[in-house]
Amino acid sequence: MQSLPSFKRVVTGHDAQGVAVVAMSGETPNNFPLKAIPGTVFYEVWKSHTSPAPLNNDDDPTNSPLQLSPELQGSVIRVVDIPPDSVQNQISAEDAAAAFSEIGESHAGTGKSDSKHKLMHRTETLDYGVVTEGEVWLVLDGEEVHLKRGDIVVQRGTNHAWSNRTEAMARMVFILLDGRYAPELLEVLK
Repeated sequence: MQSLPSFKRVVTGHDAQGVAVVAMSGETPNNFPLKAIPGTVFYEVWKSHTSPAPLNNDDDPTNSPLQLSPELQGSVIRVVDIPPDSVQNQISAEDAAAAFSEIGESHAGTGKSDSKHKLMHRTETLDYGVVTEGEVWLVLDGEEVHLKRGDIVVQRGTNHAWSNRTEAMARMVFILLDGRYAPELLEVLK
């Protein structure tokens, strides 16, 4: 399994006179390879803790433990490397649970022995996912969608998984926004 190339993160800011400058540049400093699923890596690019997001010169907000969902009224942008299902499907139910614990949300995993994918999960977030390398399948309760480089998914709090049915690594960029289920949907989901 060949790893994917690194990428550069550029963060702007302002100097003391209000001139726009590059505040940070280089590879993402906070990357989280999952022990439970070899090849899966979360690259934390940036996050905000409120909305509207503060525009300031504060330190890097990704200097914290990995958390799948953003905080209340927050946002996250991350890159995720997704290994082939030949790796993902070898994990046990215990490994799947451990993976969600590693990403700070053990309650998000919804996979069962009869699930379409071992890594099915649900978060109360609005997610924008962009395939940047390889191919993945969006697995939902009732259907699946094949995605290629450049395809974009708007994921609105649904039960889902990302399945890589090739033998090459895949990569997606995710932007997650804190969300709330509409009351009528929340009743159905209980």
